Amino acid sequence: MDAIISVICYKSKTLANGEHPLMLRIAQNGKSTYKSLKISVAAKHWDFDKNVPKPNNPHKDLIQKIILKTKLDYQQRILEKKANKEEFTASSLINEQKEITKTQTVEEFYLSIIEELKQKGQIGTSYAYLNSYNTLRNFNKGKKLNYTFSYIDVAFCRKFEGWMRSKGNKDTTLSYQFRTLRAAYNRAIDAKIVCRDKNPFNEYKLSHFNTKTMKRALSKEDILKIINTDCSSKSKLRQLAHDLFSFSYLCGGISFVDIANLTLRNIVEGRLIYQRQKTHGNINLLLSDEALKIIQKYNKYCQQAGYLFPILHNQRHITPMQKSNRIHKICHQVNTELRTFATELGITAEVTTYVARHSFATILKKSGVNIGIISQALGHQDIKTTQIYLSKFDNEQVDEAMKNLL
Repeated sequence: MDAIISVICYKSKTLANGEHPLMLRIAQNGKSTYKSLKISVAAKHWDFDKNVPKPNNPHKDLIQKIILKTKLDYQQRILEKKANKEEFTASSLINEQKEITKTQTVEEFYLSIIEELKQKGQIGTSYAYLNSYNTLRNFNKGKKLNYTFSYIDVAFCRKFEGWMRSKGNKDTTLSYQFRTLRAAYNRAIDAKIVCRDKNPFNEYKLSHFNTKTMKRALSKEDILKIINTDCSSKSKLRQLAHDLFSFSYLCGGISFVDIANLTLRNIVEGRLIYQRQKTHGNINLLLSDEALKIIQKYNKYCQQAGYLFPILHNQRHITPMQKSNRIHKICHQVNTELRTFATELGITAEVTTYVARHSFATILKKSGVNIGIISQALGHQDIKTTQIYLSKFDNEQVDEAMKNLL
């Protein structure tokens, strides 16, 4: 019943890339059963006498690691069978292992996730995985991720972290990258592409990253500088940047993506009613006279395009991908214009559409407004999220609470 496990280079078969596949061989009772490791090598990079990669093999370390892991996995299964006095054959071992894990490279799995998310219309999430994939490719010196998920261990994570830090990335970026990688790994576990006990994130914890939100709010004085500036003689982009920043601040810190998707259906009896794209939480706010004036300014566009603001057009931006690309493009243009605008006004702080959201929360906090009310206006599902917005801001006590934002 003893089985001999080895890995060979199948020289009799040549792949389209001119290389030969590596095969797991289980020999038992004079018969051999083979299973592809889904990796290949050039004949000049393989020692056929010793069945190991040659020192000049550019992927020597990775190939040796995959070979060692594969052999150990099968040897462990054989020992478990013997300990339980279970009968087995070489074929049953391989077929059983196929049911447990499907061999797929990180490259293949990432690309399949991205495509699946696009098909489902989850464009934002697909971009997160695409960003993670591209970062891993850069870490791999631009080469494809032709390794299995079991290759991503604690040592890999530490090297990846060190590489990202060497590129000047901060903890917030590192946390984002590792959260996406961890999500991909969990998907791979669910798809039975890697065993659960191989998960490096059982040991490599993301809590060591300092992800406290930096102060991004403007003072009320700077907010009023922006809102009260007359931009009517300026470019259309400057007017749009001014109006969208002001509208966000006046309307509960509404995010850019939510502003972009607003239509007349979201205006009900003088109130702004919509569902957040990010959390799907429902928002219901009274529109101020200033906010209504901004909406009325774009009435003509709304009648033509179906949206309140000149970002999306119902005849041009139809698919989720078209909408997402358009929103991303205009948001970038608006934020670039806002930075120029702020510099002209002598505002030294960073100014983007998202800063309007933080500023709304902070000014209400300083006014003495209950954090639960602020959380509801922001559309946060958890008050803890609102506290993250506010915890890094100045804790100065404001004697007289503001009755409104202006």
